[in-house]
Amino acid sequence: MKITIGGFDGMHLAHTELIKRSDAYLVIEKNSSLTPFFDRIEYDSRMLDLMILENIKHLSKDEFIDILKNYKIKEIIVGFDFKFGKNRSGGIDDLKKHFKVEVIKEIYFKNIPIHSNIIRNLLKNNDIKKANLLLGHNYKIKGVQIKGQGLGSEKFLPTINLELIHNYTLPQGVFLTKTNGFDSITFIGKRSTDENFAIETHILSSEFRVPSLKLINIEFLEFIRNNKKFDNLKELKKQILKDKQKALKILEECNT
Repeated sequence: MKITIGGFDGMHLAHTELIKRSDAYLVIEKNSSLTPFFDRIEYDSRMLDLMILENIKHLSKDEFIDILKNYKIKEIIVGFDFKFGKNRSGGIDDLKKHFKVEVIKEIYFKNIPIHSNIIRNLLKNNDIKKANLLLGHNYKIKGVQIKGQGLGSEKFLPTINLELIHNYTLPQGVFLTKTNGFDSITFIGKRSTDENFAIETHILSSEFRVPSLKLINIEFLEFIRNNKKFDNLKELKKQILKDKQKALKILEECNT
């Protein structure tokens, strides 16, 4: 069996370059915030196993290699900077003593090195389009529906309020999104109405009625605007309607 090993947080273009050469991939989970835990199998279902870094970081490089031998591995594919074992004491030369090893050089997209940290920074700076290009797919967060203030359906637009199931990297502002596959606009940040942090999404279809959903997926397509502080509900409602019109215009332009 041919495998690749890594953190694979993001399942970005560099990760998929490793995975597509392999029969399976072994994940070292270390507080991932782009594609944590089994979110990864949405992008490639051939996962071999998931190890929690906290549970194995005490292992020496030889102890870690002994674990790898249990998987009946014939060849390992790793990135150029792969390290393993306690204090990152093991490297590619140590793997080569026991396995056939293929080393993949650093991968770029239009002169940008593809790394999870770079993608996190792009998301924090609301550069959604560039983050998605490096990922090779739309950035996605997941959560469960929670009760909101109740103002949306009464005074503004009906929204689904989200509580995250993992500690995802979050952009903040208003975004064009897809919520469970439906075109939507999503707000992330402190609400003007009560100063509490919130994730709220509004489905753009006029025929859509907010159901009771167990799991909500939000994909980020494009940044619309930064958060603002509004002095009154009238100003807030006016801005929300502008956000909706801008989102609809973007979608119209994409479809023409």
